Amino acid sequence: MKDSLSDRSFADSKTLTEEKRDILFQEIAEDEFLGTVVDILDACTLSAQMLASQRESLNVLANNSTFRLIEEVQRRDVKLKEVYVDTVGDAGRHQARLTERYPDIKFTVCPKADAIYPIVSAASIVAKVTRDKLLREHLYNEKVDISRETGSGYPADPETKAWLQKHVDRVFGFPNLVRFSWSTCARILDTSAVPVHWECEDESTEAKGQKSLPFGGKAGKAEASSGLGRHAFYRAHKLQRVTAF
Repeated sequence: MKDSLSDRSFADSKTLTEEKRDILFQEIAEDEFLGTVVDILDACTLSAQMLASQRESLNVLANNSTFRLIEEVQRRDVKLKEVYVDTVGDAGRHQARLTERYPDIKFTVCPKADAIYPIVSAASIVAKVTRDKLLREHLYNEKVDISRETGSGYPADPETKAWLQKHVDRVFGFPNLVRFSWSTCARILDTSAVPVHWECEDESTEAKGQKSLPFGGKAGKAEASSGLGRHAFYRAHKLQRVTAF
């Protein structure tokens, strides 16, 4: 199977034209020896989890997506022996997590796997074609006129940046197509939207110096506090420690 894959024209999807990707995608779909499973992480899901009070990093979300893909394949009674993964964060740690979770599978995790291993190249083609189709056919929940001229959706695309700038709302930000945690969007919100201060921003900046919320001091040492030097949560809510009731 590996030899037959190496004879194909599979390559990193970013290096292929849209026309070539579509042709290869159709070949994959029609090949009886190849199967595909897609786990979609839409912008709303990413925004909600990456900006929640208990934040999840993009690496963690991608790792969890890898777990779901493997387990979906196993549910289809496919006996997985080897899995090749394009690295998410630190390749060694990601491979160790996968091996610990699925000890009967041999994993190869490395950077640029989509340019090295044809099977990962094929997966990148499926992912890219699916992603572009979802972008073209996205159904907007917002009851406003929104242009579909979004460009490629990548930060280097001037058309995408122009679309973001045109469709930013000063209060609500962007349509639900957009991942708010994307740094490109954050910069536009900083310059074009109403400033918003979130408590979690204070907590993240103070995390290195204070990792917990102290609810009390040593016995016999408690004094009414002015709030200076205390955690941002207490200062923002004007909470003080008292000794007499």
